[in-house]
Amino acid sequence: MERFAHTPVLLERCVELVGVGVAAARESGIAPVVVDGTLGMGGHAEGILAAFPDVRVIGLDRDTDALDRARVRLSAFGDRLTPVHAVDDELDDVLDDLGIDRISSLLLDLGVSSLQLDEDERGFSYSRPAPLDMRMDQSRGLTAADVLNTYPEADLVRIIREYGEERQARRVARAVVADREKRPWETSDQLAGLLERVVGDGPAKRKRSHPAKRTFQALRIEVNRELDSLSTALPAALGRLHIGGTAVIESYQSLEDVIVKRVFTTGSRDQAPPDLPVVPDYLKAWLTPLTRGAETAASDEVESNPRSASVRLRAVQKIGEAR
Repeated sequence: MERFAHTPVLLERCVELVGVGVAAARESGIAPVVVDGTLGMGGHAEGILAAFPDVRVIGLDRDTDALDRARVRLSAFGDRLTPVHAVDDELDDVLDDLGIDRISSLLLDLGVSSLQLDEDERGFSYSRPAPLDMRMDQSRGLTAADVLNTYPEADLVRIIREYGEERQARRVARAVVADREKRPWETSDQLAGLLERVVGDGPAKRKRSHPAKRTFQALRIEVNRELDSLSTALPAALGRLHIGGTAVIESYQSLEDVIVKRVFTTGSRDQAPPDLPVVPDYLKAWLTPLTRGAETAASDEVESNPRSASVRLRAVQKIGEAR
């Protein structure tokens, strides 16, 4: 059906890596449970449920519209899917409420979804006029307009520079503050027009990327606390994996990937001094990489699904408890 046209990125590879954790659960006599911490419209969850008939999927998403669509799409799998309205950093509470102690695999497909980009009223896209919302969970929190209309200039500089990696952050923030004195920030095309004016003659234009891209990314990350959520969720989820369980993470921008790489690299290295003759257990690595660095999509997938062009996939397997 057309409403399920969303194409999950690197689906076969994700299912394969999740399967490593599922196999470990079976070998240990554990009922395999997979957490899809970014359920979205259910594309990855569908692949996992179809591939592993004994797996239960706990699907988290902060977007109630996405949850409703996933429920319909995955209804044939019955109670093997448990959809939950929650942010991924609420995983511990969700699992406690469900009476689940350990999980076999965690899958996170980070960033903004196709559903959110395609619905004009959500305000994620700078290519079409829409209210400046950008909340993945529209039931709570500040909107992008709230941020633009209320944040001090110094805070705007910080988030645009740090989260958008925009070199002209100070010029953008100054213009935002000046313009809001004349008219409140309300729509995406209003902001895109300012960014065309302020950034459009700089490096972004020479690189042929839209001058609004970085600032829109920064606002989205701030509104949804994306990096804070990931920094909290990932260590907590790794702690919930049983031995042999896997964590599979798809990132689409460098700030996310840096967090994932740091957590995975730290857990995959012995923490003992290099000259120590015997490494005690409490200093040994407790994760082992399943990918060599970050994997990317093949050219044929990028051609058929442009969203996959920026994906960076990393995965690890748990071989011990966190030190």
